[in-house]
Amino acid sequence: MSGVDATPGGATAERYVPAAGRAAFTRAYDAILALTMRERRWRPALAEAVLAGLPAAVTVVDVGAGTGTLAIALAAARPYARVVAVDGDQRIQALARRKRGAERVEWRLGLADRLPLPDGSADRVVMSLLLHHLGPEGKRAALAEARRVLRPGGRLHVADWGRPSGPLMRAAFLALQLVDGFDGTRDHAAGRLPELIAGAGFADLAVHRRLRTAWGSLELLAAVRA
Repeated sequence: MSGVDATPGGATAERYVPAAGRAAFTRAYDAILALTMRERRWRPALAEAVLAGLPAAVTVVDVGAGTGTLAIALAAARPYARVVAVDGDQRIQALARRKRGAERVEWRLGLADRLPLPDGSADRVVMSLLLHHLGPEGKRAALAEARRVLRPGGRLHVADWGRPSGPLMRAAFLALQLVDGFDGTRDHAAGRLPELIAGAGFADLAVHRRLRTAWGSLELLAAVRA
């Protein structure tokens, strides 16, 4: 779950955020996700949605791939697909490359607002637990990049936080905000993620699953590059 460019010449100048929110949590990231996020329920559902209706020879880009769990699962499920995993954190990508099945994935260092891919080169773009790390401008830049690399009619898939449903989920999400920061999570707490996706040039937006977790309400969304 990489952030956007934090260099002086970057488009948005946001601070870079590693996958776990804090660099110290990097090695424990997979364990934390499994324990608190009901990962076995939503991760396969996300992979299934990404691959649904795709022919064998396609390009799927996992932006902010983190420890590579999703990218490796996609490559295993569709051996003839080209799966590109992009992340800006060299430490976490090194962990990902050591996982079983990692040899089927094309690993690239890159940031969400400056993807190392040409225009219209992807059939699917996935952003899993990435966007809440970015402020409003960072979100817009990342979504614009996703649209740029997708071919017309290609699909964007997002797994991220939605508006908390009820007092318990609001309290859980507040705890997450204290860890990950309020700038990036404010739009999610207000339920504005679908609006941001549509504003970036995507159509036919649908929320196809909502899941209660220890950190709040997780949503799986899909939209088509208009």
